[in-house]
Amino acid sequence: MATSEELHKRRVEAVARGVGSTIPAYVDRAGGGTITDVDGRRWIDFAAGIAVTNVGNSAPRVVEAVRAQVERFTHTCFMVAPYESYVAVCEQLNAVTPGGFEKRSALFNSGAEAVENAVKIARHATGRPAVVVFDHAYHGRTNLTMALTAKNMPYKHRFGPFAGEVYRVPMSYPLRDGGLDGATAAARSIEMIEKQVGAENVAALLIEPIQGEGGFVVPAPGFLPALREWATAAGVVFVADEIQTGFCRTGDWFACAHEGVEPDLVTLAKGIAGGLPLAAVTGRAELMDAVHVGGLGGTYGGNPIACAAALAAMETMRELDLAAAARRIGAVMGERLGAIAARDRRVAEVRGRGAMLAVEIVVPGTLTPDPAATAAISAACHAAGLLTLTCGTYGNVLRFLPPLVISDDELAGGLDILDAAFG
Repeated sequence: MATSEELHKRRVEAVARGVGSTIPAYVDRAGGGTITDVDGRRWIDFAAGIAVTNVGNSAPRVVEAVRAQVERFTHTCFMVAPYESYVAVCEQLNAVTPGGFEKRSALFNSGAEAVENAVKIARHATGRPAVVVFDHAYHGRTNLTMALTAKNMPYKHRFGPFAGEVYRVPMSYPLRDGGLDGATAAARSIEMIEKQVGAENVAALLIEPIQGEGGFVVPAPGFLPALREWATAAGVVFVADEIQTGFCRTGDWFACAHEGVEPDLVTLAKGIAGGLPLAAVTGRAELMDAVHVGGLGGTYGGNPIACAAALAAMETMRELDLAAAARRIGAVMGERLGAIAARDRRVAEVRGRGAMLAVEIVVPGTLTPDPAATAAISAACHAAGLLTLTCGTYGNVLRFLPPLVISDDELAGGLDILDAAFG
C-alpha cells in the first residue's frame, strides 16, 4: 500500500489545487470515533466528515444494506424506472421531519442541490422572485447557493456574477449583536425585509436553525419562532436548512424541534445516509405538489444504493437512540469546553447543541477575532491525533462534530488532546 507521502505526490499531479484537505494524510479505514491512515496513524474524529457520519463511517446496518443493494442493481434512474427504496425514504422523511401536516419529499444528490430545489419550489408555488437569507449563512457552492452564502473566501471569491433576487438580513448572533433577545433580533430582520425587499415579493425565507460554516451560531431563543410567525402571515415559504443540523446531531432529530418550529420546507443531506451521497427536500404537500411533472428530479437523485443506506442509517438512529447519544456527548463536551473557557481568556463563547458544539476564539479582553490562534490550536490537535475543523465568517471558530457512536473513551481522549492544545 502506498504511503501518505507517496499518495500526496500523486495527488499534486492529478487533483486540482483548488480542492483542499484538512490533514495531510490518506485514510485507510475508519469506524466508530476514529480514522486510521495508510501509515497506521490514528486520529480521534471530531469532524464526522462535516456532520455526515453520524452513525459512524462503517455502520453495520449501512454496510449490509449497501452490499445487498449493489448485488440487486446500482441504478435505473427513478425518473425512468422507479423502485421502492426511493418511496420508502420519502415516507420516512415525511414522518420524521417537524410538522403534523401532510408532506411530500423529493430526493437529490447534495445539500446545495436540495437548497436550489427548495428555492425552485418556493418560487413556483408563490409566483414571487425574492429569497431572503442571513448574515454568516452557508448554503452551498453552486451559483445560486454561492449567492445565498455569506462568506466570500474561499466560497465566492472571483466566481461571480451570482444569481439575483437574493437579499441578506442580520442574523441573531448573541455574542456579536449586543445580546439582543430573539424577538428584538427578529423584528430588526423583518423590518429590513419589509422596507428593502417588500414582503409581497418574497418567495422564501431560508435559514439554518443553527448556522454551520458561519460559526455554529445559535440564535437567541424566540428568533426562529418570530420569523416563522411572520412568514406565515406574509405568505412566505419558511425553509429550514437542516443539512448540517439534521438526523440527531443537535440532540433531536432536527434542530427546529428545540423551539417547536415547523418549517414549510426542510432541506436535508449530510447525515441522512451514513456517508453516501443523498439529499432531500421535504415539506408541505401543497407546496411540493405545486411543481409540474418533470420540474423536479435529476439523473442520480435518490440513487438506490444511497436510498438503501439512508433507510439503514435511520434505523440505526432509532435503534441506538442517537438523539439521546448526542445529548450525552454534548453534556460531556460542554463541561470540558466550559473548563477550558474558564481558564483561557481567548475563548469568548462556548455554544451549540448536542454534539454540534464550538468555541469562538478572540484576542483576550476583546471581541476581535483571532483566526491565527484558532488555526494554531486546530493544528496542535491534528499533530496530537485529534481531527478538528475550523469555521466562522472570521475563521476564528473551532467546531466539534464527533460521530454520534463515538465511545466514551474516544470522546474523553479527544477532549484530553483538545485541552492540551489550548495549553
